[in-house]
Amino acid sequence: MSTSPPQRLRDWIAAPAYPWITGGAVTAGAVVELIVIPGGVTTTVGVLVSAVSLMWRRSFPPVAVLTVAAGLIGFAGDVNLYLAIMVSGLTGCYSLGRNRVLHPALTVTGGALGALCVNLVHINTWSRMDLPVPALWERGSLSLFAESFLVTVVVFGAVMMGDAVRSREETRTERSLAQAQLIAMERQQAAEAERAAIARELHDIVSHSVSMIAVQAESATYTTPGLTPEARDGFQQIAATARSSMAELRRLLGVLRTPQGESALTSPQPTLDHLAELVDQHRAVGGTAELRISGERVALPAAWELSAYRIAQEALTNARKHAPGARTVVEVDYGADRLLTLRVQDDGPGTDSRPGAGAGHGLTGMRERAALVGGRLSAGAGPDGGFLVEAELPWGSG
Repeated sequence: MSTSPPQRLRDWIAAPAYPWITGGAVTAGAVVELIVIPGGVTTTVGVLVSAVSLMWRRSFPPVAVLTVAAGLIGFAGDVNLYLAIMVSGLTGCYSLGRNRVLHPALTVTGGALGALCVNLVHINTWSRMDLPVPALWERGSLSLFAESFLVTVVVFGAVMMGDAVRSREETRTERSLAQAQLIAMERQQAAEAERAAIARELHDIVSHSVSMIAVQAESATYTTPGLTPEARDGFQQIAATARSSMAELRRLLGVLRTPQGESALTSPQPTLDHLAELVDQHRAVGGTAELRISGERVALPAAWELSAYRIAQEALTNARKHAPGARTVVEVDYGADRLLTLRVQDDGPGTDSRPGAGAGHGLTGMRERAALVGGRLSAGAGPDGGFLVEAELPWGSG
């Protein structure tokens, strides 16, 4: 999309090369003027210094004081007013107001005093040139100071213009910051509202569905006649699993209900040290599982511990769902190259019993957990049949 000419002009003015180009152009014009209309040493030095110093007005704004002072000195050295002095002087005054090197009142006062001094030098020059110059106490002598009045008005206008531009940009910046803060606040409120809605839904699940499972499983061991010991243990395991799920759901509910910026009171997250309990739970509900650990146990960061545990938990759940009764092996390898390898393999029918293997929500969640810690996860048919989930989670550079 093409930009408008005013926007292109603003972009060019904001470019780093702008002060160097304009300062160089004014300097070149000053050299030409001095060649056409030669001046004395004071005038020449004043004109050139005033023009050249414009190149640093953005990188070092206080240099504008030198720009204006040199311009006034150059004007005082000759009765001729060079165009380069007019341009550099106006630009310097604008720069002083734009960057507020001094308070605008001080800048204008200093410019007025400088203009008065230049005017007095010119009055002295006119008298030496045998021009009719009335005495200061004579009638019409005030007209001699029209020059200082005019220069003061010009200085005042240039300084006020620069200060107005500065104020406008500050107002625009403050407005942009206020809008950004408002948008951030609205987003935070929307996120908190969404968290509250999720918390309400989760509360209903915890209060009704999961708690009902725990109560019914617990009461079934007492109200169902003729239960075998295995069946009684099975109901107890269902109740225990339901209570464990309720605890995790309540912990998540506490996180959702905690306002952002405050710490939620949560219990410790499961780690790889809890894998044995996870395998025991798998056996308790009728599965056959074995846990194998190789390498020296390393205390990993919390995110790595939790991700590995959840991947193993989801893989065992998938094995119970798609390959009931199959033998499952959970292998954990703490590699010497700071790489944790987790394998969960069963000897079930493989991918035949798992429609859309590789695209389910459970597998997607495991892949996301692995990617969260910079690892990768693969899932599919094992080398000896069955189904294999393998995750590699690096926890640091070697």
